[in-house]
Amino acid sequence: MDPLKRIMHVEDDESIRMITSITLESVGNMEVRSCESGFLALDQFEEFKPQVILMDVMMPELDGPETLEKMKARFDLSSIMVLFITAKVQDDEIAHFKAIGGFDVIEKPFDPMTLSDKILACWKACHGG
Repeated sequence: MDPLKRIMHVEDDESIRMITSITLESVGNMEVRSCESGFLALDQFEEFKPQVILMDVMMPELDGPETLEKMKARFDLSSIMVLFITAKVQDDEIAHFKAIGGFDVIEKPFDPMTLSDKILACWKACHGG
């Protein structure tokens, strides 16, 4: 299993992007590419080559599920773990996010200090580690 290094965070809220970046870079020792929209994520995907996509669900113009659908149409995501991050965490909503290609769902609000541990636990579970 390759070590987790690169996370693309797609989130329209600037304060959440900033907190997530700082936390994952300092606590998790990961490289984070923050994208304020699904369109920006699509533009930067190929150049950044993320291992994990941390995808907000509710965004203007292009929401998380729509962004993922467009990514799947343009890129091979077979080795990329997608985690949705949302306040929508009813059982049927979580099942939907998993059915469309999410590995798991992280609930908002989240504890920034434990975020990298949650992502790493998912990474290990996804890759049989």
